[in-house]
Amino acid sequence: QVQLVESGGGLVQAGGSLRLSCTASGRTFSGYTMGWFRQAPGKEREFVARITWNFGTTAYADSVKGRFTVSRDNAKNTVYLQMNSLKPEDTAVYYCAASIYNYDYWGQGTQVTVSA
Repeated sequence: QVQLVESGGGLVQAGGSLRLSCTASGRTFSGYTMGWFRQAPGKEREFVARITWNFGTTAYADSVKGRFTVSRDNAKNTVYLQMNSLKPEDTAVYYCAASIYNYDYWGQGTQVTVSA
């Protein structure tokens, strides 16, 4: 049974930092792309960042480029999202997901709240 478990969310002041973790289990994720998404209240879920499990190739939404960094530790089966210079508009539930062709596996989400 595939499981993605996020952790590391919390309350932080604007300008602060948080690091989210997503630990994957239940199968080998070789060949997968791991994505981070977020959903703010009243808004649709949006893409934040992604990384390929094998080669570590990354991509970012324009809104987080230069502030967020996605990385992975293959030995720990864990993907990270380092978030710096946080803004109130980054407030959302953050989800990690795994994809071969589609994002078929999702975590339960972790709340990030950035106060002004």
